[in-house]
Amino acid sequence: MYDLRGINQRFMALRDHLDERSRRLLAAAEGQAIGRGGVSAVAHATGMARQVIRRGIAELAETPVPSSAHIRRPGGGRKKVAQVDPTLKADLEQLVEPVTRGDPESPLRWTCKSTRKLAGELTRRGHVVSYRIVADLLHELGYSLQGNRKSREGASHPDRNAQFEHLNRRVKWFLARSQPVISVDTKKRELVGDFKNNGQEWRPKGLPELVRVHDFIIPELGRATPYGIYDIGRNTGWVSVGVDHDTAAFAVESIRRWWQSMGQACYPSANRLLITADAGGSNGARVRLWKLELQKLADETRLQIGVCHFPPGTSKWNRIEHRLFSFISQNWRGRPLVSHEVVVNLIANTTTAEGLQVHSELDRGRYPSGVKVSDKQMAEVNIQRDRFHGEWNYTIRPRQVQNGNLIS
Repeated sequence: MYDLRGINQRFMALRDHLDERSRRLLAAAEGQAIGRGGVSAVAHATGMARQVIRRGIAELAETPVPSSAHIRRPGGGRKKVAQVDPTLKADLEQLVEPVTRGDPESPLRWTCKSTRKLAGELTRRGHVVSYRIVADLLHELGYSLQGNRKSREGASHPDRNAQFEHLNRRVKWFLARSQPVISVDTKKRELVGDFKNNGQEWRPKGLPELVRVHDFIIPELGRATPYGIYDIGRNTGWVSVGVDHDTAAFAVESIRRWWQSMGQACYPSANRLLITADAGGSNGARVRLWKLELQKLADETRLQIGVCHFPPGTSKWNRIEHRLFSFISQNWRGRPLVSHEVVVNLIANTTTAEGLQVHSELDRGRYPSGVKVSDKQMAEVNIQRDRFHGEWNYTIRPRQVQNGNLIS
């Protein structure tokens, strides 16, 4: 990375004490010291033209000449385009920011605003300018190439903070009584096969792993759907890797497998379970099948299953995102997920310095989408809603058994 600020500070400190040739040679020396890309970096830092810096580099390679040679008289030389064309900068800003500073009907409003296209439009408006000059002017105006940043979460619910406080109190209450608390969610579905996976890994120089150019699904491999359960109290994770649809039945089956394989052994005296989950997705607050499947799990385990959903638009606050999923993504970065077994093994080998342990299994079960839950079935769910936002906070209790039949 070039130290553009340092170059600029040195150049500005000496500029007024040097003549034209000395300034040219100073800039050339800075460019040579940087190496590849040095001319462009110094041009951006000093405002000097690239051809002037290249001329200085050529002069450095020549036999020294008397200091009076090649020195322009005061006021001489070609003027900058922006000095000769006083409206150039204003017209350029109108094209770059048409909504706030110019005409919303700008011809570049709906196109990629590259320096070449900006130069072309400025030329059509009567300016004599190249794309390199446009790039220099944009830097002078304080612009830089930037991508998008995810920061807007949408409209905030008025009880958002109150729900976080309610959820936090519930978690503390359960943990204080040695009752299990889990954070659940579905990780992004992944294509299975020799596809590019973002990130880098160490390999012999010049021998990157070759993957497919196009991300077209391989029918016999399909996709992998990781559903995760993060045990907040014990810092352990369980991930079921599904091969079918991401439904509420798949979500609850993943929780069931976690309880049978890990949870029950870790919490032998537990009679309650608290689940923290997003408001949407397969474990959404409005999903009827989610509640019906939880009722089946409560009947099997005899656990009172409490659920607290995060407010809408706050899924990234879910503990599983930054305590489990983020480390899984780091562990398999740059590794093509060539098979379901590879996905499972990469997940299971995820660890952290804080002692995270993860278990993963492949779930080849079928979970059809579009399953409808009738009003009669919902009426049989033994659910008790909290006084505070019962749609987000509720407890599903096991149904009683009478004459071999379950009753609410």
